Amino acid sequence: MSERKDWRPMAGRVVLVTGGGTGIGRAAALGLARKGASVVVAGRRQRELDGVVAEIGAFGGLAAAIAADISDEAQVSSLVKGTVERFGRLDAAFNNAAITSYGPIEKVTAAEFDSVMATNVRGVWLLIQQEVIAMRTHGRGGAIVNTSSIAATGGNAGLSAYGAGKGALDAMIRHVALEVGGDGIRINNVSPGLTRTPMTDGTPDQMWDAVARHTALKRIADPEDIGDVAVWLCTDEARFITGQSIVVDGGYNISGMR
Repeated sequence: MSERKDWRPMAGRVVLVTGGGTGIGRAAALGLARKGASVVVAGRRQRELDGVVAEIGAFGGLAAAIAADISDEAQVSSLVKGTVERFGRLDAAFNNAAITSYGPIEKVTAAEFDSVMATNVRGVWLLIQQEVIAMRTHGRGGAIVNTSSIAATGGNAGLSAYGAGKGALDAMIRHVALEVGGDGIRINNVSPGLTRTPMTDGTPDQMWDAVARHTALKRIADPEDIGDVAVWLCTDEARFITGQSIVVDGGYNISGMR
């Protein structure tokens, strides 16, 4: 008779989730807590973070909220240190916080471009830096997952700034994976297609319909479709995967982006 796997594979582990108040981050935070992890949810809006902590507490999970803007180096350092102070260690992180930009290149301002890069590239780099320091300090290895996008490898008019940032993130993790693998630290990206989240509120119905028709599974992703993959990448079931950007788009990208 085969041994039954632990249904709480993250029991005893501590995970930081940025952008954890809504959408994909919220879905991942809830999923991690259900698998036994102690979760720190971080983001810029305290009320939303507190709501996720309450949801986790309602089913007996353990969580804390820390408000932080990841484009600020001091706040990133304080966030990771605060996580370790609260729960004693850091075993995994899901760096999901991001902002978007959409518009013709001639109408996107330099300030808007800089803002996207400050959060989606520099902010994630700062998080990875501090997370690696924390994981190496405790010497137990760890798993880092970031939210990238199919815009990193495909093309879509109006996403010159956003796509550039996600492309940089895909490149970044390959180099980091080689630096930290010897310490038992894995780093990967999850790359969603169009997903129903607060960030995509306002998307015209005709676009939702067009994307769903072009997707092999004939529907739009829900946050849980992406969050569950991020959770899995944090578990030991993904123990031999690192330096990868894993597309989760329901087959949208098979025949090329439209």
